[in-house]
Amino acid sequence: MGKRSYLAMKTDPTTNEFIASDLKDLGNAAKKLATHAIKLGGLGFGTTFLQWFATVAAIYLLILDRTNWKTNILTSLLIPYIFFSLPSIIFSFFSGQVGKWIAFIAVILRLFFPRRFPGWLELPAALILLIVVAPSLFADTIRDIWIGVAICLGIACYLLQEHIRASGGFRNSFTKSNGISNTVGIILLLVYPVWALVLDIL
Repeated sequence: MGKRSYLAMKTDPTTNEFIASDLKDLGNAAKKLATHAIKLGGLGFGTTFLQWFATVAAIYLLILDRTNWKTNILTSLLIPYIFFSLPSIIFSFFSGQVGKWIAFIAVILRLFFPRRFPGWLELPAALILLIVVAPSLFADTIRDIWIGVAICLGIACYLLQEHIRASGGFRNSFTKSNGISNTVGIILLLVYPVWALVLDIL
């Protein structure tokens, strides 16, 4: 009966170190991938949702100002707010031929038929006109970086403090008949820029 010979595999210590280092690198890469996926997926979706929400809140405040819930705040500032916070898909739609035709008709009506041009259409028409004629510096650059978000935040803060002052104090802004709806609407304007700036810092 012959003897069986076995070869003993010796493991070099440096090989173990290389394997451990590679595994550590793979773990770090997996963590970075998960972090970026969460940021671009979950948080990015949250930013887009809040952007739509802020635009709807701004339009809501414009409608309130044209109804019996009229306020003393400078609602014309909502136009640049909507300009900078408007979702890209809507902005692209109105900056194209559709927006140009709307702006053209609005200008014609305002110039030649001023009596037939309703007052409540002035601000929406100004918004469409602003979107159509905006230079690429504002339409393509500033809108997509933190400067546009900072402008939205500044407008929201100014409107909030003006509304509180016009209401006679912070408590009155929540207790008056038309205070709650306007206060909540303006606070909603703050959520999107604050969230977007925090993500930009992170």
